[in-house]
Amino acid sequence: MKHTLLLLLCLVFALPVQAQEVPRSRAEIALSFAPIVKKVAPAVVNIYTRTLVRAANSPFLNDPLFRQFFGNRLPGGLTRERIQNSLGSGVIVAPEGLVVTNNHVIEDAQQVRVALSDRREYEADVVSTDPSTDLAILRLRTKGETFPTLPLMDSDEAQVGDLVLAIGDPFAVGQTVTMGIVSAVARSAAVHSGDVNYFIQTDASINPGNSGGALVSADGRLIGIPSAIYSRDGGSVGIGFAIPSNLVRAVLASVGKEGKIVRGWTGIYGQTLTADLAGSVGIDRPGGVIVKNLHPASPAKEAGVRVGDVIRAVNGREIEDADAFSFRLATTSIGSKLDLQVYRKGQVLNVPLTLAAPPENPPRRERLLQGRQPLAGVHVANLSPALAQELGIEDTAEGVIVLKVDQPSNAAMLGVTRGDKILGVNGREIHNVEQLEGALAPSDKGWRITLSRGGTVLTLMVSP
Repeated sequence: MKHTLLLLLCLVFALPVQAQEVPRSRAEIALSFAPIVKKVAPAVVNIYTRTLVRAANSPFLNDPLFRQFFGNRLPGGLTRERIQNSLGSGVIVAPEGLVVTNNHVIEDAQQVRVALSDRREYEADVVSTDPSTDLAILRLRTKGETFPTLPLMDSDEAQVGDLVLAIGDPFAVGQTVTMGIVSAVARSAAVHSGDVNYFIQTDASINPGNSGGALVSADGRLIGIPSAIYSRDGGSVGIGFAIPSNLVRAVLASVGKEGKIVRGWTGIYGQTLTADLAGSVGIDRPGGVIVKNLHPASPAKEAGVRVGDVIRAVNGREIEDADAFSFRLATTSIGSKLDLQVYRKGQVLNVPLTLAAPPENPPRRERLLQGRQPLAGVHVANLSPALAQELGIEDTAEGVIVLKVDQPSNAAMLGVTRGDKILGVNGREIHNVEQLEGALAPSDKGWRITLSRGGTVLTLMVSP
């Protein structure tokens, strides 16, 4: 039986700002999409990346069980380095050369080049990345040139059945346009593991190489950034997913204001209210988000939100699940007012609160662990709401988080990886970097290190 593959894609998209006559109704585009394509294609770009990757020297290192623990961070000496060239797509969204694409298109790249539809090529700098939304912002290295851009529509206006075009560079064959419809809105997709998992689904043909490109409405506006497909064999089967343009707009606004991607924070940690949970809290139907934890110094706590509350709407928009709630927060700017409709013990309440920036508290105090101990080579920091958002993790408790693991190193040999939370050493609980450094003193008896990874607790036993 074939395994179902959930693939991330790479697309390319460019759009022009030249004045063009566009169809004024759907009837006018019944015979040809050429006017729209001519209007938007110059703002869709190809993105070429060069990345230094490590490949296994031994076939057993590719065994699924081995890779499940070590991932891509294979121990030094067991790997060889090589350059990997990749292709994706992007969309020019500002005339000075600002490009939006998928984070997975440029992740870990040492070099990024952008090719326009008129064959001009530019080096590009990564301005900001956000693994949680799978979005990244690039800036072309130019000398005062201006570029065609693609306007963003309000993706909340998209309806199932709307005509759309997908523009990108599938399989590196060149810029390609495919047609389809909006198959679903507000779709959660298992292809993405970030904390903002909310897509527009389309049956327009999307293939590897399309990621980061454009999903365009019938009047030539950006409705979304194609990001992933559901496929059994790696090719399109008519189930593609695009990041809504409203999330792109919020990311661009954050970069313009903060210089980086910062999303608003409420301090609410919740889960979708399922049918089983609904019965336990006295609600007759599932839907919404039940609050399972609150940060003690958060806007939600100060506004009076309580653990066990069920959030049914935000600013009048119904919330069906946790993904919809995360999306509404991610598309609302910091400092904005939110009106939460909350169900609590048989009553429906309106709870106003102000969206805040996630605090850097405690200070991260980044360290590189060194010396004759098992975690040598690990870059760690104190976990805060701001850092948790950067890493795309949901964690309310203070602690020490792994930012990076040097290669080769003791920690790499043990399989320690980015995002691991260090809970304890030799039975001693770890709450901050200083405690961790003190607990890793040389030992004649060895070390017992407890980690949390994706909700699973792991224990590493290391001999002296």
